[in-house]
Amino acid sequence: MRNINDFAAVLKKAGRGAVNSTDPVHILYGEVTGISPLKILVEQRLELDDELLILTRAVRDYEVEMTVDHMTEVVDLHAHPYTGRKKFIIHNGLVMGDKVKLLRVQGGQKYVVFDKE
Repeated sequence: MRNINDFAAVLKKAGRGAVNSTDPVHILYGEVTGISPLKILVEQRLELDDELLILTRAVRDYEVEMTVDHMTEVVDLHAHPYTGRKKFIIHNGLVMGDKVKLLRVQGGQKYVVFDKE
C-alpha cells in the first residue's frame, strides 16, 4: 500500500459499525468493466457501481506537493534552476480491464477498492 495512513482512514470510514457484525470484512477480486460510471465485476458474478465503491489512493489519481531542487535539461545552451514546492499528479486511476482487490465491509453495503495488479 502506497500510503498506509490513507488505507487506514478509508478502512476506518468504511468499517464504522462493522465491529458489531459477525462477518465484518471479506477480501474479493474483481475486474474494472466500466469507467464513467465506474463498474467492477466481482468474482465474475456481481457487478458493483461507483455508489458502492470507496477508492484508496492506490487506485485513483491524486495530487501531491514535492520539494524539488535541480537544474532543467540543457536545451540550446540554456538551463535554469527548478526549485521549491511543486505539485505533481500521481496517475493511479483505474482503467478498463484492471484487476482489483476489494474489501467487502459490513455485509456488502460498501466495498473498498484498495489495490490493483
